[in-house]
Amino acid sequence: MTGEDIFVEHDGLAFRCRLDGPKQDAPWIIFSNSMLTDVTIWDAQVAALRGRYRILRYDQRGHGKSSVPQAPCTFDQLGSDLLALMDYFGVPSCVFVGLSMGVPTGLHLVSRHPERVEKLVFLDGQSATAPGGAKTWEDRIVDARRLGMSGLADLTIARWFSPAFREAGRARKPRDAAAGMSLEGYIACARALQNFDFTDVLAGIGVPTLVMAGANDGNMPISMARLREAIPCAVMHIIPDAGHIPNYEQPETVNRHLLDFLG
Repeated sequence: MTGEDIFVEHDGLAFRCRLDGPKQDAPWIIFSNSMLTDVTIWDAQVAALRGRYRILRYDQRGHGKSSVPQAPCTFDQLGSDLLALMDYFGVPSCVFVGLSMGVPTGLHLVSRHPERVEKLVFLDGQSATAPGGAKTWEDRIVDARRLGMSGLADLTIARWFSPAFREAGRARKPRDAAAGMSLEGYIACARALQNFDFTDVLAGIGVPTLVMAGANDGNMPISMARLREAIPCAVMHIIPDAGHIPNYEQPETVNRHLLDFLG
């Protein structure tokens, strides 16, 4: 598996996927991206894991090189996208790793098809729209329309990463990915984030779960601590000196926790 782009048709859309790792006889890991990022946000994790795992990463609908939906998204659709890609590539079950928007995507999968999930890894995401979250996303949609995606990318990167990280030029790649997202794709996925709730799923999760949150990601460490408390087999780590995208900002720390968890 070489990590080249593969496009898979589903639900009238084309999804950009990448496969890495051994061709056979290795367990599967699937990575699901956040809003405004793409498959490259996982490069450091893929480099650490591809010797032992078959890795599938993909751009969620509306992101990266995947097609842009023509209507608002729901997590029923985003979860169904994930399941369809698993079926296409013959993934019987996997370790699922979700970042931000990828967390409810994974919760949809484990709620509908628990037999397809061996372990869960959740980074900086929530099980339900936070109080006031619908308005927050509406305000961000307004910003995207007013400033364009390049302007929105600048606002987002300033929120995600520390000044030192940005000033060192290390946020350029995710900034370019965010700026390259279409306005239509952004709005479609923002609608999903305005109204979702998988809280009732958490107590029934029966697989080992690793929860990680960037220490500098606002209230996210508190939110994710509640997530960890609600999942019976969950452990949690706070990632120092990281914001909303800890796997990119502090890849060595995240990879160490990930490898320890995978065993």
